[in-house]
Amino acid sequence: MGVESLEHRPLADRGLSGREDRPLADRPFDVVTFDCYGTLIDWERGIRNAFAAEAVKIGHPVDTAAAVRLYTEIEAVVEQEAYRPYREVLAETARRVAARLGWPLPPEHAGFLAESLPAWPQFSDTNSALRRLVAAGYRLGILSNVDDDLLAWSRRHLVAMFEVVVTAQQVLAYKPAPAHFEAARVLIAGAPWLHAAQSYYHDITPCHALRIPCAWINRKSEAPTGPARPDREVSTLKGLADWLAP
Repeated sequence: MGVESLEHRPLADRGLSGREDRPLADRPFDVVTFDCYGTLIDWERGIRNAFAAEAVKIGHPVDTAAAVRLYTEIEAVVEQEAYRPYREVLAETARRVAARLGWPLPPEHAGFLAESLPAWPQFSDTNSALRRLVAAGYRLGILSNVDDDLLAWSRRHLVAMFEVVVTAQQVLAYKPAPAHFEAARVLIAGAPWLHAAQSYYHDITPCHALRIPCAWINRKSEAPTGPARPDREVSTLKGLADWLAP
């Protein structure tokens, strides 16, 4: 399944089924972009389930909570190395997590996380919030550290059409590097724009540096780890929709 080429068309030329074309003055932004994994898709649940399923396959139990904690730490390191496709990031991170845990992951099984990604679920509040934003007239987008084909599978869980799509595969970089945001800025072409994301490190920090308005979907009630502050902080996507589409 391929990602639609909507991101290569000017916003003014795109239609969005079900959107009310309200005057721009009626809303603070015209475009809302999202990080995908952690914001729209519950990647932690997906990875936890994948480690549990793989443990059964290879006949060696694993502490799934520890695996998720290590995954978060190690993936960021792998992404800062020379660019590689996200499938390879997943495999290399899995190998390093297994090594840290002393978990005997067979080399030929290192791709299990990428294989599991199509089943990673959306959060319970994702689609209702997206529906509300579409109905209120917002154009939506995704800026994601992922390959095009993997994102296409995740988009099957989401009810909205995304008019701006920027992936790591397209820009050959991973957030918090600025490439996703710079590419989106060109595509959005000056329309009022808000970026919404769960990750302070990957999204809120670079948005602050680039002066892009942002909303922190702080699902874990985390404290900021740096000087960057979002323009809005909410704990759920419902909270974002309550603000933007009351």
